[in-house]
Amino acid sequence: MSYEELLKKARKELPKTIVSSKERFEIPKVSGHVEGNKTIITNFMQICDIFGREFSQLLKYLQKELATPAVLENQRLIFGRKLNSNFINQKIEHFAKIFVLCKECGKPDTKLIREDRFLFLKCTACGAKHSVTAKI
Repeated sequence: MSYEELLKKARKELPKTIVSSKERFEIPKVSGHVEGNKTIITNFMQICDIFGREFSQLLKYLQKELATPAVLENQRLIFGRKLNSNFINQKIEHFAKIFVLCKECGKPDTKLIREDRFLFLKCTACGAKHSVTAKI
């Protein structure tokens, strides 16, 4: 068979609709529950792993933004008050936009680099380097 014939055969066998996600990185949603007057997040460490950040950075950010104390116990994050999961998800998305996603290419392949007193977001995909104005 010639190349053109093989190509036509391959195109015929392709499915008509291909369902695929355009993004390889999706900001994770929290999963957890409210227990008494505390909110327990069960997938906190997985979120940190997906972001490629130390748990202490995200923990400190969430404590400041949510204005509540938090404790890490056995891979779970426990907040000292009742919180709506949508509110927590908004704060996690905000963290990702500031401290994880590259401002040039939008990819999550970044590292936080501290130079003197300044914090920079260095992208390993496109090489861009931006200063981070927010503090953690």
